[in-house]
Amino acid sequence: MRKKVFAANWKMNMTASETKSYFRRFLNETEDIPASACDVIICPPAILIPQAITQADDSFVAIGAQNIHWEEEGAYTGEISARMVRDSGAEYCICGHSERRQIFEESSEMVTHKAIQALENKLTPILCVGETLFQRDNEETLEVISEQLLASLAGIDETEDIILAYEPVWAIGTGVSAEPRDAQEAIAYMRKIVREQWGDLADEIRILYGGSIKPSNVEAFMACPDIDGVLVGGASLDARDFAEIIQSGLKA
Repeated sequence: MRKKVFAANWKMNMTASETKSYFRRFLNETEDIPASACDVIICPPAILIPQAITQADDSFVAIGAQNIHWEEEGAYTGEISARMVRDSGAEYCICGHSERRQIFEESSEMVTHKAIQALENKLTPILCVGETLFQRDNEETLEVISEQLLASLAGIDETEDIILAYEPVWAIGTGVSAEPRDAQEAIAYMRKIVREQWGDLADEIRILYGGSIKPSNVEAFMACPDIDGVLVGGASLDARDFAEIIQSGLKA
């Protein structure tokens, strides 16, 4: 069985002192969860990665970055590289989040180069795809998923050291989540695409759902056969809520 994943994306939130308080409470709330039960990943803003690593200490929590640049180094003011992130002690990196694709107009070509940089620097990329509300209303969901996923995987060697995530844009930060059956359909389709590209390795790749996940709905998503975990935004900012999401998700 694929090991379950619970990933938190703090986005542009939290300060150093808030990070310290968060981890104190979160680790207390999750002290009964065995480390072998799941992978827990917290992705704070880049400036807070060292603080988060210090607070996570020897716990079962791994730290990731929310974004990296597609080059190893260079004159890219304000950017951070995969090498910097790895050297900080982080182990994961989100690539192609819908907010990066939509707000910052990142192309799938940029996303694949970021994922390659992550892999070359021993970071596990969490590669995201998802459709907008307009595309969903026009019944283009599977077409968009296929286009984004194939383009984002282009040039990446076959590897199980990658996590995929389906994040419908219309469900992020809106309080409206996809129905579990719809998420299952989209993620099963993603696994089919990976199988066509990478064969039986598709059975090892973990695929997450993200979009208005909360303690009350996570179990229904995690019960779906192709959904291996969740990428949580707003609800992950509350230590107790994120702990409850993990506890509820592990019941599925």
